[in-house]
Amino acid sequence: MNLPINLSRRDVLVTAGVGLAAAATPLFAQSGNAQASATGGLFLPDSIAGHALTPESVREKAFAMPLHAPAYARPPSAFLDRPSLTISYRTDMELARALVPEPLVVKDPIVSLSFLSMVAPGIGDYYEFAQSISCFLGDEAVSFRPLMVAENVTAIMLGREVWGLPKKFGHPRVGQNNESYVGTLDYDGALVARASMAYKFKEVDLAEATKAMKVPGVVLKIIPDVDGKTPRIAELVRFEYSTIELKEAWTGAASLDLFNHEAVPIAALPVREIVSVRHTLGNYLLEPGKVVHDYLKR
Repeated sequence: MNLPINLSRRDVLVTAGVGLAAAATPLFAQSGNAQASATGGLFLPDSIAGHALTPESVREKAFAMPLHAPAYARPPSAFLDRPSLTISYRTDMELARALVPEPLVVKDPIVSLSFLSMVAPGIGDYYEFAQSISCFLGDEAVSFRPLMVAENVTAIMLGREVWGLPKKFGHPRVGQNNESYVGTLDYDGALVARASMAYKFKEVDLAEATKAMKVPGVVLKIIPDVDGKTPRIAELVRFEYSTIELKEAWTGAASLDLFNHEAVPIAALPVREIVSVRHTLGNYLLEPGKVVHDYLKR
């Protein structure tokens, strides 16, 4: 689904299925004198209030929990004027292969660490971190994500439940600091990663940078069964941006430091050689994913 990316917040809310009324109407509205009245009003777009919850209506309405007040809007998800810092490096082949599930194949163990500042209507403004490993799905070059970190609960729930993005709660940051562009990741009070590059030092051709960002992502989506021991879902999900509108792309001298942490073990893939550095600014539209392998089907 290709959509123009110069969307207003109102347009994106409509695209996400929230509806015109939600974009224009306060969620809570009290009538009369607030001190004298103990009642108020509640508006929920696409509400199921007043309707019997038959099996058919559950199947029709269900896409997220709670059923009567979903934790997030339906995809696609837009990210507007999103700045990012991505450093890619070569690591040890054996260690990279140990994190990438078959049928994905690692041919060159390139790891990318991205520090992102997200402006996402319907989700909020927040910071995110993504670890990716370059590999192949058949003949197609893809990027497998073993680990992500965000500090927005809605983004974590949406990413895990819809696409299967392996997000945990932590504190990434990215931004300009004098002559440097700096990304950091803190988790449970400990510094896990620190990256820096010369700020807007050398421009990169936008067509070249856009081509690199068009590489599809792949994640291992795991949803446990109610016994808490076995998976109900275990599948590879492929996803990509349907719209990429890059406004800026830069490179320059850079550094990367990784620190051991048992809950976020990105340092388990040691840096052997930094191969590329990118600072970008652009608009993106992320579409729902596609299952490309089901581990429970034999």
